[in-house]
Amino acid sequence: MKQAAAKLRRLFSEQLILLLVMCMERYPRIRNLREDADLTQTQVGQAINVPQRTYAYYESGQRMIPPHVLCALADFYQTSVDYLLGRTDAAAPYPKPLK
Repeated sequence: MKQAAAKLRRLFSEQLILLLVMCMERYPRIRNLREDADLTQTQVGQAINVPQRTYAYYESGQRMIPPHVLCALADFYQTSVDYLLGRTDAAAPYPKPLK
């Protein structure tokens, strides 16, 4: 019984670690855009109204980027959210909707 419980705990631990790794989404494009513009995390954070530490978590994938922050980053870098997320290689922003 103890062996089965230990095996189950080990399996659960391995699955939990795998799940955590899979959930950590990295955002290399926001780091690349920042570095290409010779900006610090603090400067970008101030521009989009996010603390430097929070922005660092976004870049490293330790936190998911909320939609309003993604939109602010896309506006700041004049690109699309899809480009930031790696869903397209076209860096040009989408055209603004007609009113």
